[in-house]
Amino acid sequence: MKPLRSRAESLRMIGITMAGRSIRRGLLGLTAGLLLSAPALADPAFLPSVKKHHLLTSTQPANGDQNPYALVVAPVSAGILQKDDVLVDNFNNNGNLQGTGSTIIDYRPATGQMTLFAAIPETLPGCPGGIGLTTAMTMLKSGWVIVGSAPSTDGTTKTLGAGCLIVLDADGRVAGTIAGPRIDDPWGNLAVIDDGATATLFVSNAGFGIAAPGQPVQHKATVLRIGLAIAHGKPPVVTSQTVIGDGFAAQADAGVFLIGPTGLALGRDGTLYVSDAIGNQVVAIPHAATRTDSAGQGQSISKAGLLNRPLAMGFAANGHLLVVNGLNGQVVEIDPASGRQDGAIWIDSDEAQTPPGSGDLFGIAMMPGGKGFYYVEDDVNALVQAQ
Repeated sequence: MKPLRSRAESLRMIGITMAGRSIRRGLLGLTAGLLLSAPALADPAFLPSVKKHHLLTSTQPANGDQNPYALVVAPVSAGILQKDDVLVDNFNNNGNLQGTGSTIIDYRPATGQMTLFAAIPETLPGCPGGIGLTTAMTMLKSGWVIVGSAPSTDGTTKTLGAGCLIVLDADGRVAGTIAGPRIDDPWGNLAVIDDGATATLFVSNAGFGIAAPGQPVQHKATVLRIGLAIAHGKPPVVTSQTVIGDGFAAQADAGVFLIGPTGLALGRDGTLYVSDAIGNQVVAIPHAATRTDSAGQGQSISKAGLLNRPLAMGFAANGHLLVVNGLNGQVVEIDPASGRQDGAIWIDSDEAQTPPGSGDLFGIAMMPGGKGFYYVEDDVNALVQAQ
């Protein structure tokens, strides 16, 4: 948990940090522009092309919510959203209590404006325990926005609720919830197959067996596949739920609330890649869209090395995985076919943390066209563009 800041102070610090980082990145140009420990590659890596970082906007709405988590780029125009808008949700409230953030902001690249997309009620029927928005968020081609909640009433897992997935229309209004015994604190990125009239969600659930900080690691976290049917003008309806991965490690943590499987990214061949934060590895679940059983903890494809508590993941234009670290300010590039770590660059070099940027990075999403990516910085509650 980061120190409490007022909205005005956060905005002031964004300006200071942006200037400071420009200086640091100038001094660390070789680090930011070149791969760390990169081998000679047959196929070009993506990260060497990333040269600039642009701070776009504060992610704090007027109510002071903070701790930005999920990032989603709108695939279509619907309601008050325009195609290519960037949605960011907040996990903490204005008192910096984790598991209590209830807002989603909308950044419009075409105008550079940030507005409030949704303010979800702090208590919501059908969502056990309250509201604390997580890295589990997506927008479907039909215009519906789905976001996960891992709630607390006091900012710790002592009061952890089971949470739910919340369905919002394209105007930011709550249209329903998805909950039940197979959903317990939907935590990680939502990987999606979206055909318009139907959709398939993949989400990790990190809350099973979790209580107060200090307890042993629990090996009960799951990856759940959820089938949806979407009639025209009607909210999505759940048609199936299948656990395709289980036994993942998760643990309550006083500093970061929960540590568990976070990043989910679906390959073109149907393999689902999952970042196992406690195992410090990325694992693969084959045939994720069609399998009828659980692959357990999957098959490890890349472990340790440049990984340092891997969190959110996404695919770069070259088909490689980009994985943000939770314990430093780096993003790591991995070739999923071989598991080779092609290198890493610093995207958050804030020296207020040790190592720099530790605990600052959460969501990541590719920019349209694939030439860069968006990410969030928790230390200054900001959305940043790298390209």
